[in-house]
Amino acid sequence: MRERTDMKVLLINGSPNKNGCTAAALAEVAKSLKAEGVESEIYHIGTQPLAPCRACRACGKIGRCIINDKVNEFLEFARNFDGYVIGSPVHYASASGVAVPFLDRAFFADFMSGRNSFRLKPGAAIVSARRAGTTATLDQLNKYFQINEMPVISGRYWNMVHGATPEEAARDAEGMQNMRILGRNMAWHLKCVEAAAKAGITPPEAEVPVFTNFISDGRA
Repeated sequence: MRERTDMKVLLINGSPNKNGCTAAALAEVAKSLKAEGVESEIYHIGTQPLAPCRACRACGKIGRCIINDKVNEFLEFARNFDGYVIGSPVHYASASGVAVPFLDRAFFADFMSGRNSFRLKPGAAIVSARRAGTTATLDQLNKYFQINEMPVISGRYWNMVHGATPEEAARDAEGMQNMRILGRNMAWHLKCVEAAAKAGITPPEAEVPVFTNFISDGRA
């Protein structure tokens, strides 16, 4: 057992099934984090209907999503964690139908409202599948981190487990090993950030976002 810290990682279960294959993979990450002295907590997105983002940008004015559901509750809850692991099953070679609108709105509202709850905090994506669609889903989930200046934590392979049931996923020896490695790598990154802060190394300053398009007026 490693020395304990006060750091905590939020494990987000984006599966409609609270105790399915995605939960089994997240549990393995949690055990690895705990062995390194880092606590974790699981947040289940659930199955209640979630509206997609309206692209109304009201969140930039009122400081939260204008749609009154659990996304705003999540934004308040999640801001105090030091790292994040998003897990989802593969549905039609994509993240689940509950995860996508939830994450779209949560990350957009956080950015537009100026909260910056996730900036520079490490993130990792894991996926579970019976067979295929995993790499497309990983790419999709990692983009939430990359647009928010979040270091992406990896394992030693793509962060995926295979199986049609939690018991089958648990027998995916390579997949579960990767979950453990991912947990250790996340803990190591958090400890490096903590050590840097103690040494007086400050995070890079945020710049005001610049938005452009690709339409030319012919005068370039």
